[in-house]
Amino acid sequence: MSSPAKSFSRRTAAAGAASAAMMLGAGPAALAQPAGAVNFIGWSAAVDQVRAQISAFQAATGIAVNYENFPWAQYRTALVTRLVANAPIDCSWISDAWLPEFAEAGWLADISDVSALTRYNAETTAYCTQSMVYKAKQYGLAYYGDHMSFMVNTDMLARAGITTPPTTWEEVVEQSLRMKQQGVAEFPLLLSLAADTWLIEFVSALNFSFGGRFVDDAGNAVMADANRGAVRAARFLREAIHTHRILSPGAVETGEINGLRAFGSGAHAFAIVPTYRIRALNDPAQSSAAGKIRLALMPKGGPSGTHETCGWIRFWGMTPGAKADRARRERTLRFIEFFGGRDTAGNYSMQKLLLTDMGLPSCAVPLAQDPEVVQFWQRWAGGGAVVAEQAGLARKKDVISPWFGEWVETSNQAWQNVCLGRAEPEAAMRAAGAKWTELKRAFR
Repeated sequence: MSSPAKSFSRRTAAAGAASAAMMLGAGPAALAQPAGAVNFIGWSAAVDQVRAQISAFQAATGIAVNYENFPWAQYRTALVTRLVANAPIDCSWISDAWLPEFAEAGWLADISDVSALTRYNAETTAYCTQSMVYKAKQYGLAYYGDHMSFMVNTDMLARAGITTPPTTWEEVVEQSLRMKQQGVAEFPLLLSLAADTWLIEFVSALNFSFGGRFVDDAGNAVMADANRGAVRAARFLREAIHTHRILSPGAVETGEINGLRAFGSGAHAFAIVPTYRIRALNDPAQSSAAGKIRLALMPKGGPSGTHETCGWIRFWGMTPGAKADRARRERTLRFIEFFGGRDTAGNYSMQKLLLTDMGLPSCAVPLAQDPEVVQFWQRWAGGGAVVAEQAGLARKKDVISPWFGEWVETSNQAWQNVCLGRAEPEAAMRAAGAKWTELKRAFR
């Protein structure tokens, strides 16, 4: 569910998308839609659930919906192409990683003054709302919010005589060494550190748990600062691989999906995993370790450690054109509220459906008390208390910016170099910090 965006200027994006529009024959006339309907574009995920909710919305409001979706790999280009071509889009799904670029390009409407939507902030997990804010303006309403969770294989802990999951990364090392010595696992700790679109979430979670930041509140790089940056987290990774040997050197080639499979095979005792994967891990049809995987708070690391983790969201964004036209605005607001907030019956029906049908966690705090939601977490995670507590300690990625997509390539290489023993943590974080500063200064 995670994908960094490539950095681009508005002028470059517009030129490229316009060319794509001509090649696709997707000019304004070709993209025209019937009047009086909500025009919504999403990626091809949860299609059946979205269509079911659209049917419910149309029945409840009498408002028609034109729904178009594209595979994730093509979605961003398809959406930008249509935005540049002035297609009559009212709302679309947006990744938090794209927010600064889309806001700077004028493709998203500021909803800070739209109380019909912002009133849901009071019922939304803090990091979710923060992930929709750019330059003090809010740009959407979340439909899905997740975070990295620390998961343990309780059977493997029991075989090593360990009764309590670790609460610090120091304890992770101690318990892992104990399991190695007893032959319970060769590499008790599993981390997916391949240089792909998930890596920034994994290392952000680790960084936050060590009390670190990549940038400060003013957006200046602090990642190389030994006392408040990412150096301690990077050093932990290097030592886990090369000193303690509790983390496989192959972690640098392990993507999120392969990491999930490895953890589900029962070969590892500890892992950082997206929370929504808990259902698959405890499903006997998909996992050998089913019934043994439980959640614990993210371990604290070092003298400034916290139980914080990294969260991310996907949200409903409204176009400026829809906001500017009174009739379109009214239809779109009702649509977004029905899908991202409460429906006409006062229920968070869409967010609940995504959880119970697909295992996707919600940003809506009141849903935690819903009997079906309680039952879901009890079945797949042994309860939802840790999920809720960890969500409250989640933080958005502090590096989301117009130049994020370009910077993250340097960051990924820096972390890989640390894990491979090719660079000292301090030098690697200096390189990542220098690239951040260069891009920040160049941005206009």
